[in-house]
Amino acid sequence: MSASRIRVGVIGAGNIGNVHLAGFVKETELCEVVGVTDTFLPLAKSRAEQYGIAKVYESPEEMIASPDIDAVVICVPNAFHAPLAVSAMEAGKHVLLEKPMGISADAARGIVRTQEKTGMTLMVAHQMRWEPLALQIKEQVDKGELGRIYTAKAGWYRRKGIPGWGTWFTKMSEAGGGPLIDIGVHMLDLSLHLMGSPKPVAVSGATYSEFGPNRKGIGTWGKPNWDGYYDVEDLATAFIRMEDGSSLTLEVSWAVHMDTDNTPFIHLMGTEGGVALHGSKGKFLTEKFDQPLEVELNAPTNDAGSRTRLTQHFLDCVQNGKKPLTDVMTGFTNNLILGAIYESSRTGNEVKLDWSY
Repeated sequence: MSASRIRVGVIGAGNIGNVHLAGFVKETELCEVVGVTDTFLPLAKSRAEQYGIAKVYESPEEMIASPDIDAVVICVPNAFHAPLAVSAMEAGKHVLLEKPMGISADAARGIVRTQEKTGMTLMVAHQMRWEPLALQIKEQVDKGELGRIYTAKAGWYRRKGIPGWGTWFTKMSEAGGGPLIDIGVHMLDLSLHLMGSPKPVAVSGATYSEFGPNRKGIGTWGKPNWDGYYDVEDLATAFIRMEDGSSLTLEVSWAVHMDTDNTPFIHLMGTEGGVALHGSKGKFLTEKFDQPLEVELNAPTNDAGSRTRLTQHFLDCVQNGKKPLTDVMTGFTNNLILGAIYESSRTGNEVKLDWSY
């Protein structure tokens, strides 16, 4: 692209769309948010007034077809990720796509094929990779300070946190799953990234739906629709084997009876050291002089924020033709594993991953 500012449109003006709007309107030297749209147009008009955005598009299709847009940010229910992303890339638009990349592995395959065909930038919005402690840990992993990471454990237990009961969040046809595809995809993506991106080859998993169908475990995110229904899991557990022999255990819940502080965690176990990451706290663990040694990891107090780094990285990739850190293949990897966990839970068997697309 030329040195001119990137013209951005945001599809979806809800909570996540609002987060992206707030981030992009700050990057005045790099981009201009020229339009917003939402299925509920009054919300889109309200956001436009809030942020001084010139145009409210009547539909995503109108925005995607507009010659005034260079890149779109897609913040809609999971079922619409692939159709809109594919349409946008075919129309010559770059895409920042909310997680998960697709509602299923097949949907993700379509996105991968389209990105390779068009050459447009597509980045998945995994903001946890941009957290300051995650950046510090990755730097040490890349330096070899942990040695060979042979296994890892990651999870996020919410005790009472089912979001938007009865809305698209709790419908398999629109969300593709429950906590596994909602918050589990964050922990999966970050864990694989910190492990050095080993290639997953097989998955065993189990999912449970013990709270949602009984209208228990309801959280504070989103407004319930008691005329709706709940047909997704509220807890998932999985064991993921890699081509190099390493492994990852993943456990997530929206609702569970256990002692939890509702904070995401990752444990990396390497031959020379380990890492414990728990929310905004972390430590490096090793052994020196036959004694255990721990080093606290501290986030900077004046940190710009993960969303700022994510936004700037996307704009840099669009402007300079760089490959995004969370590109289509990282999104495809996540979707393959998520789909395999659900299949393993249904069949009771280990599932080998099919990398064809």
